[in-house]
Amino acid sequence: MLHYILSLDQGTTSSRAILYDQDVHTVATRQKEFRQLFPEPGWVEHDAMEIWESQLTVAREAIAEVPGCISSIAGIGITNQRETTVIWDRKTGQPIHHAIVWQDRRTAGFCKELTAAGHAHLFQSKTGLVLDAYFSATKIRWLLDHVDGARDRAEKGELAFGTIDTWLVWNLTGGKQHITDVSNASRTMIFNIHDLQWDEELLRILDIPVAILPEVVESSGQLGITAKDVLGAELPIGGIAGDQQAALFGQLCTRPGMAKCTYGTGCFLVANTGDVAVQSNHNLLTTIGWKINGQTTYALEGSVFVGGAAIQWLRDGLGFFSDAQESEELAASVEDNGGVYFVPALTGLGAPYWDQSARGMIVGITRGTTKAHITRAALEAIGHQVNDVLETMAKDRGGAMKELRIDGGAVANDLLVQFQADIAGVDVLRPANLETTALGAAFLAGLGLGLWSMETLETKWKKEHTFQPQMDQKQASSLKKQWQRAIERSKGWIVE
Repeated sequence: MLHYILSLDQGTTSSRAILYDQDVHTVATRQKEFRQLFPEPGWVEHDAMEIWESQLTVAREAIAEVPGCISSIAGIGITNQRETTVIWDRKTGQPIHHAIVWQDRRTAGFCKELTAAGHAHLFQSKTGLVLDAYFSATKIRWLLDHVDGARDRAEKGELAFGTIDTWLVWNLTGGKQHITDVSNASRTMIFNIHDLQWDEELLRILDIPVAILPEVVESSGQLGITAKDVLGAELPIGGIAGDQQAALFGQLCTRPGMAKCTYGTGCFLVANTGDVAVQSNHNLLTTIGWKINGQTTYALEGSVFVGGAAIQWLRDGLGFFSDAQESEELAASVEDNGGVYFVPALTGLGAPYWDQSARGMIVGITRGTTKAHITRAALEAIGHQVNDVLETMAKDRGGAMKELRIDGGAVANDLLVQFQADIAGVDVLRPANLETTALGAAFLAGLGLGLWSMETLETKWKKEHTFQPQMDQKQASSLKKQWQRAIERSKGWIVE
């Protein structure tokens, strides 16, 4: 009886493996953090081999936790940090350089050059994306230009590019499959989301050889088979999706107009737009949610670069507390933010501002300011940033959201979630299972491998609590006005 799904959730700071049974109960889970590398200000890298080794380790540990389960695993679902870029040698499987992480800003100057050359509209119309260093394309270009011999080897077909899903599949299959799914491809800034092809015109502009690109496949189905010696059996890979698309599916936002926000390292608000690629007029991203059985589902997305990472910075960089969970108690020890606003533009501002030269700023500090006020300001900043995206999305959609489904580690913080409901003026629904990214990958895999039907999946989402707005509208309006003043001060901080 094949009744387990192994979900591999490769995130920005850790790799996780969760084994689900047929009733979507978690029967085993393992997680392992890996190093964050900051070789220069604004640069963020990962060791791709360390990512693979950490993911392999937790996968094997999760399987070992349930003795004998290997013969009952129907297959694997994969979800991953998006846009992070790896290029490796096809023969040896060795990366030619550290992975360049989605947060990395080293190509911001090149993006400005492309914009100055008049290419921004072309990129947006074809890919749905804003021309920004966030995405994979200019990272690929940087690697080809800065690693000795890389461009020549790439043109000869000796090198392979992949986002993290591609890198994992390559290693899981023993180098036999070089694929990515449509959701991850749609985040590279070289994939045409309308004709679902790598775009030759954009590749020419960026001087990226097509020989290094993976085959693009659907998000659910018979996508690959693992090599037997990797996990102890040949297991089918049934689902692949970038982390935010996986979370959208895991929240079962399967109908147009449904939306979710994941609160992780960054915050990602995604709304299902059905079979229509809604072009944003307000700096949001048009992206692919998933493709299943030949049907492509599109989405609108607003990406906040620094969400939970702001709390992580208060913990690790400033030593405000030893555990991120302590932030709620510390923030709740004061009645309000004491007039303090924290704009966590630590790697620039994402949607709807897209200011690569913005930097973090804490304003409104007085002699009475304590670390509790700053911590509360950091938590409120997460809510403010998400609300900025919600309000922007309402303009593109022609109407406000009625509710928002939320997930991610940070939403265990009641103070943050209540503030989100208050500042946005919408009901915020927290599910019983907060790990909807891994769950979405499992859903896609189980669906693709025949373990579940869509009708069955619809019964799997359970609400834990609804947070309703409680704050006076006048107070919320005042807070938003001050937040916008702080945002304006953080913009354009870095002068080239």
